[in-house]
Amino acid sequence: KELWAIVGRNKPGVETPKSRVRAHLEHQIALEKKGVLFGAGPCLDASTGKAAFSLIVIRAKDEAEARAIAQSDPMVQGGGRNVEVYKWSVNEGSMTITINLSDQTFRFV
Repeated sequence: KELWAIVGRNKPGVETPKSRVRAHLEHQIALEKKGVLFGAGPCLDASTGKAAFSLIVIRAKDEAEARAIAQSDPMVQGGGRNVEVYKWSVNEGSMTITINLSDQTFRFV
């Protein structure tokens, strides 16, 4: 499977009900548990500290599947967010995860 980046931007002037935000988070958790979601979260404007856009990185077999996943988000379905989908070629980087079984803690770097 390849990695795909979904860039989401809230539509100006469209209020998002808390119930839709909750549904969005539940949707993300379901994708995570299925092994589809690689990572997700808001990208913040450094000068204001407010979300400029959201970034969701997923595993999908092709662009059609990635777009279908992007469109399945309750934030998109509710009409409050536009999304763009990009294939992400990961060429460099590293990730370290430490899991301490004794006290059930973890560290992600």
